[in-house]
Amino acid sequence: MRRIHALIYPALLVFVFLTAGVFFRVTIGCAQSAEEMSQAVEAKARVEKKAQPAEQPPGPEQNQIQQQGQTQQNPEPSSARPPASCLECHTRITPGIVVDWQLSKHSRNEVECSTCHGERHNAMTDVSEARIVLPETCAQCHDTQVDQFSKGKHALAWAAMKAMPTVHWQPMAQIEGLKGCGGCHRVGLKTKGEVGDLVEKGSAFGVSSCDVCHTRHLFSADEARSPQACRTCHMGIDHPQWEMYSSSKHGVRFLLKQSRMLPEEAAAPTCQSCHFRDGSHANRTAWGFLALRLPLPEDPQWAKDRTTILQGLGVFDPSGKPTPRLDIMQSADVLRLNDEDWLAEREKMLKGCNDCHSINFARIELEKSDQMIREADRLMAEAILTVAGLYQDGILKKPESYTYAFPDLLTFHDAPTVVELKLFQMFLEYRMRAFQGAFHANPDYSLWYGWSSMQRALTEIREKAADMRSSKAEQPQPAQKPVRPSGRK
Repeated sequence: MRRIHALIYPALLVFVFLTAGVFFRVTIGCAQSAEEMSQAVEAKARVEKKAQPAEQPPGPEQNQIQQQGQTQQNPEPSSARPPASCLECHTRITPGIVVDWQLSKHSRNEVECSTCHGERHNAMTDVSEARIVLPETCAQCHDTQVDQFSKGKHALAWAAMKAMPTVHWQPMAQIEGLKGCGGCHRVGLKTKGEVGDLVEKGSAFGVSSCDVCHTRHLFSADEARSPQACRTCHMGIDHPQWEMYSSSKHGVRFLLKQSRMLPEEAAAPTCQSCHFRDGSHANRTAWGFLALRLPLPEDPQWAKDRTTILQGLGVFDPSGKPTPRLDIMQSADVLRLNDEDWLAEREKMLKGCNDCHSINFARIELEKSDQMIREADRLMAEAILTVAGLYQDGILKKPESYTYAFPDLLTFHDAPTVVELKLFQMFLEYRMRAFQGAFHANPDYSLWYGWSSMQRALTEIREKAADMRSSKAEQPQPAQKPVRPSGRK
């Protein structure tokens, strides 16, 4: 018996110590996660407390909520049931929406469902009566931000997409269906007719603009201030700003700060630090999306190269005269058409850089990036003229969709020949990365993904053009009829 006790007691002690250790770790883990979960738990509790069974008559709490809802100014008939009925239904059908709203500042400031969606939708049979939320709806409370937004380039995103010459060739799901270009360009303002068209095509939930950055129904300013909010759209082929930023020293410091590896007070610029300075929604950049501006530079070679690129975009015709596309580019704000606009945006950027760097350092670094545009334009112009020569010499036939016998960079992946597809890639992917990588302080992107790729693409275009000329020369020429000397019959 003593031997048994000698074996059992140590085993019990080990079990007790192990159990205590597990309990201690679980307790600590729960304590650490409690703060993160508390808001969601409280929100769910509020939802359950407010939601009442549909068949019960309104109780005192519901009457109180109804009285609060009646204080909202709304021109529509007051036929809505109390907000509790919205919670009752949507807690069952779309609980995530309800929790988001409960966590939002809207819920804490009596911005209820009817404030944005109106009072006509009261049952599952009249969903179409819910008001579509547009920037004008947000302007009821956020008029300053909506006014700023209307002056920035995001507001022109939808118009810029629709202005592309081959946009109507793309699958509807990619454009109006918001699965491709439209998914990001929907941030732009739309006409009443465009809104109606989107609703008719089943994209009513894509007509809003503000919720692209402040996602519904949390509508968090903190979310919109985070670089990750920009990631969905500012990534990929022609605008990999997220990839550039997140792997630059700016982005690395922010991500380390976000994960609490760096102190909260550490300097770590975000996308918003530079492009939404002081919270302004009127975001613009000095060079614009295409890094092209007028008037032409004083440097004669750069002026010549920029003219060639503008011809490739159809902004100038082959003789160098402006075309109607210049007006389109101007309305979409993708070109800077005077020195004053360019300088104003550059000064804004310098002020942002000056938060962490000396103004001299910032100015020099931005000027280096300007020169990267000049270098990239030299390669781009040669590539465009190489392909233009194929049209000029009849080796390429002018497509019916082209206005001129000249490559059109805005046809994108719909370009009719392999050599023009490489030209499109060189412009929209490699050139963009060469100068955007420089401005976003990412050496690898600027060199290997940008400049080096441009060099390789230009080599391919030269070789392909030479092969096409050689093949053309080897083709048998049609026999010519002899010409009779004049005066003979």
